[in-house]
Amino acid sequence: MTLQDKLDDFRIAFESGEPPYNISPDVVALMHRATKELQETGQANRTLKVGDRLPDFDLPDAEGRMVRSSELLKDGPLVISFYRGVWCPYCNMELDALQAALGDIREKGAHLVSISPQTPTNSRKSARQNNVEFPILSDGANTYARQLGLVFRLPEYLIEGAYKKLGAILPTFNGDDSWELPMPARFVADTDGTIAYAEVNPDYTQRPDPSELLDVLDTLNRRRAA
Repeated sequence: MTLQDKLDDFRIAFESGEPPYNISPDVVALMHRATKELQETGQANRTLKVGDRLPDFDLPDAEGRMVRSSELLKDGPLVISFYRGVWCPYCNMELDALQAALGDIREKGAHLVSISPQTPTNSRKSARQNNVEFPILSDGANTYARQLGLVFRLPEYLIEGAYKKLGAILPTFNGDDSWELPMPARFVADTDGTIAYAEVNPDYTQRPDPSELLDVLDTLNRRRAA
């Protein structure tokens, strides 16, 4: 069963109003409207692409230790997943899928990190709840995600009509009052910092399977060995 299969099953249950979410059709409609509007902006087409250089980062992990992309890239390729937060069930399912693929990613000589606007305290909660063994880095105020073109602000109708009703109070989780998020995204950078894979989707219910990452890493390894 692919990650998308699992996400589709969850979405059907979630949007049908099943417990424990008990979501109303009005809230579902607001979520669909916001996703459609974000898609129509074309922002996903203006993010960093394959062939661009990945900006350097220097971000704290869940324990406050600074993690630098330049150091990670000395050892091999770098896989980055942008994670909206512990409050997002779709994101947590992706964390679970990435954790399942972690052994294969490391076997291919790569590092894996997740980057989130949430505070380190909430990243510790994410790691604990999802049994994650790779770093979840805190990108305060989405400063790093903004460099990649991923950041957008939630519309007021979604904040008031959906997020607050569901308890997804982003200022509490992220430690700022911007109500901004990164679009779900994954990148693979080669050791020279060049982006070899870029996937960005404004629809948070759609996520590629981690197997795509493994194929990219195999290609980079073959190119390096040639």
